[in-house]
Amino acid sequence: MTSYADLEREIDRGTRPELLRGWALDVLDDVAEGRRSLRAVRHPLGFTCLPVERDGPDGVCVHAWPADPPPVRPTTSTMHSHSWDLLSHVLHGTVRNELIEVDDAPADPAWRVYEVRSLGEVDEMAATDRLVTAMTATVETHSAGDSYALRAGGFHTSEVDAGEPAVTVALGRTTPGACDLSLGAVDGRSHRVRRDRCDAAETARMARQIARLVARG
Repeated sequence: MTSYADLEREIDRGTRPELLRGWALDVLDDVAEGRRSLRAVRHPLGFTCLPVERDGPDGVCVHAWPADPPPVRPTTSTMHSHSWDLLSHVLHGTVRNELIEVDDAPADPAWRVYEVRSLGEVDEMAATDRLVTAMTATVETHSAGDSYALRAGGFHTSEVDAGEPAVTVALGRTTPGACDLSLGAVDGRSHRVRRDRCDAAETARMARQIARLVARG
């Protein structure tokens, strides 16, 4: 398996998780040994992203939540929606997704919607005029060997339990005209957040650590 289409097909089949694990281990070995030139990114929502491939609207990443993650302090909140459809397969651990129901509430809002605009190494968090309330509608738990999908525009949070690391392969397909969104303070203002990108040595070290988890299944 070398392409988005190959990975998508195997995740949809759901019959050969060992192939997905093998693909991930090969990629992580390439990163650890410097044969694949990418840099890990520490996401403000608490996980590490290894951006493996980007081909037009399609992207493939490996996401890893550490056993002892740093405190999550996003400048808005952990509730967000993607501009892309997500198809993900859990390689290790357990991921909990809370699906959030968001309703417009200009008279008595709890949150303001912020549009996330990526500008190279910087994300601009642009405060919009949309004011809303938010409530958890569904909680889904997915363990190693499971796959799940999240549609573009659907607000959610994704978390792991403390002390329980997790690793996923994440496929994203951009939806034309959609925006990345986050819920934040009603009285907040537009601002910018710089991405925390690791250097080559730290990326290699992380790839080795993640590979050990994936090998355990």
